Amino acid sequence: MTAPPTLDRSQQRRRSERAATTYAAAAVAQQEIGRRLLERFDFMRLTPKIIVDVGCGPGTHCDALAARYPESMVVALDHSAAMIRQAVARRDGASGKGWLRRLIGRDDRSPSAGPFGVVADMHHLPVARERCDVLWSNFALQYSDDLPSLFAEWNRTLSIGGVLMFALPGPDTLRELRRAIDLAGDDATRRVRQFIDLHDIGDMLIDAGFADPVMDMEVLTLEYASADALWRDLKATGATNVLSTRARGLTTPRRLRAFAAALDAGRAAGAPIRVTIEVIYGHAWKLQRPKTREGFSVVRLEDIRRGPRRAPPS
Repeated sequence: MTAPPTLDRSQQRRRSERAATTYAAAAVAQQEIGRRLLERFDFMRLTPKIIVDVGCGPGTHCDALAARYPESMVVALDHSAAMIRQAVARRDGASGKGWLRRLIGRDDRSPSAGPFGVVADMHHLPVARERCDVLWSNFALQYSDDLPSLFAEWNRTLSIGGVLMFALPGPDTLRELRRAIDLAGDDATRRVRQFIDLHDIGDMLIDAGFADPVMDMEVLTLEYASADALWRDLKATGATNVLSTRARGLTTPRRLRAFAAALDAGRAAGAPIRVTIEVIYGHAWKLQRPKTREGFSVVRLEDIRRGPRRAPPS
């Protein structure tokens, strides 16, 4: 497996801040994918107390999570304060007092209505060990360039018997755009991120200590009347180039016209521009470590060699 290029997380946060008010209207695919991801709960018997929507954006699915599990506390978490302001309609009200203490493990009272907003990096969750029952993430994992560490951190926060459920774009996503950029004489590897294969993600989940990972995928096709409409949607959802290897400076109108012409190549008059979205769905469980008959926990040799994991910075 080739390591993905690093991302400029500060730039990604700035893009998210700017997209906070436009994301919901433009993210048609993400909303449909999130709806399909939610349906996967139909086959699970869960009574979660705390659900964290990691990388929630403007909270597109927080209400649906709360409606499905009305006795749970739903926490909307994102690295963008502007996104959280969109996601949370009510904060610090009378019914919400003490919610943060429950999340970090300092209060054992019953959960309150939500959702509640937390601004935090998804690689360092401000959550006590084994405190969450469900970690749910819809199209946010592609903004990590260190999934092994991220999964290890999420394993730390998930309770025994808890589940991690997610959707993210796969390797064929935006393949038409990559081809167009290359045809225009540019380098697509510096402009469009190559996403990770589902088999590699499954291996990472096992290495992070999760059990019984289930991975599958489907392909969706988006249609655009013009390249300009595609550019607008990418900008409106904050899904523009944040690769650390990207060329600095604005893309010139001439370069954009070259990309558009390459997208149009071979397209029949009046036909839409079609863009592929490969969707990877996955879930995995955190189970109790197996024990010997004498009651000793079984620890893998790989875990010993890896050494103790450092706690995230406070």
